[in-house]
Amino acid sequence: MSEKLERVMISEPEDLSSTSSSAKSTIAENIFIVLSILGVIICPLLLIVCFRVVKQYKRAVVLRFGKVRADSPAGPGVIWVLPFTDEVTIIDLRTQSFNLPPQQILTKDSVTVTVDAVGYFHVMEPLQCLLNVQYYRRSTELITIAVLRNVLGQYTLADALTSRQSMSTRTKFEIDAIISDWGIHIERVEIKNILLPFDLQEAMAVEAEATRIAKAKLIEAAGEIQAAVNLREASRIIMENPQIMLLRYLQSLNSIASRQKTSIIFPFPIQIPEPLGQDQFPNTVHQNTNELLNQLKNDLQADKFPENLLQAVPDERGEVAV
Repeated sequence: MSEKLERVMISEPEDLSSTSSSAKSTIAENIFIVLSILGVIICPLLLIVCFRVVKQYKRAVVLRFGKVRADSPAGPGVIWVLPFTDEVTIIDLRTQSFNLPPQQILTKDSVTVTVDAVGYFHVMEPLQCLLNVQYYRRSTELITIAVLRNVLGQYTLADALTSRQSMSTRTKFEIDAIISDWGIHIERVEIKNILLPFDLQEAMAVEAEATRIAKAKLIEAAGEIQAAVNLREASRIIMENPQIMLLRYLQSLNSIASRQKTSIIFPFPIQIPEPLGQDQFPNTVHQNTNELLNQLKNDLQADKFPENLLQAVPDERGEVAV
C-alpha cells in the first residue's frame, strides 16, 4: 500500500509540470496573438497581408504557431490571417497528372522492356496531404514507379503486351491503397508504351511473318482439297451419265465456233457414245443433239469456219466425214 502511495506521489508532480508547461505555452501564444492584433492596429498597412482569397478549387490549411487552426482547411472565399503567427498553405483540389520517365522493367519471363506511363490523381483531404507527407506529388510519382515495377514483374511478355488495361487497373488499386493515408486518390494509371529491345522486335516480326505464311498455306491446301472433292464428284456424275460428256463437248465446240478466224483440228475421229443411240436415250435428248449438230453444220457452211473443219463434225448418225 505504501509503495502505491509513493508511486502516486511521484507521478503527481510530473502531471502538474506538464500542465503548467502547456499553460505557459498557451499564455505565450495568447501574448503573441495580442501583439499581432496591436501591430495591425498600429500599422494599418499590415491589413494587406491579413486577408487571403482562396479560390473555389483550392483550400487553405492554416497553422498557428505550428498547430492546425480550428477552422482549417479554410475556403473558398476570403480568410483572416494574423501576421507573424499564422502560416498558410494552399492545396489544389483539381485533378493533377504526372508523366513517369521511361522505366526498364524485367518481366516474369526475364525480358527487359521499357515502359512509359502517365498517372492522374487529386487531393481529397488537404489536412492529411499536408501533415502526413512532405512532397505529396513527388511521393505519388515514386510510389507509382515502384508499384508499376512490381505489377509488371508478375506478367510474362505476351501477357504484358495484351493486358495493358488489366495492368493499369491493378496498379491503380494498389497505389490507391497505399496513398489513401495521405488524403490522395489516384484516379487512373495509363501505360502508354511498352518498348521491346531491337533484336527481340526483329525476332517477333519474323515469327509473325512465318505464322501468316503458314496460315495462307493452310487456307490454300483446304481450297485444293475442296476442289479435289468437287472434281471427284463431277467425275462420278459424268461416268454415270455418258451423255453429259457429249453435251459438254458440244457446248465447248459451240463456244469455239462463236469466235472468228478459229481453226479446230481433231487428230482422231469423233464417235457419239453408244448410250446416246435412239434405242437407249430419250427422244427429246436425241432430238436436241441432232439440232445442235445441224446448227454447227449450218455455221460451218456459212463460212464461219474453214472448209476442212466441216469434215470433223459428226452427222446425225454420229459418223464423221473423211
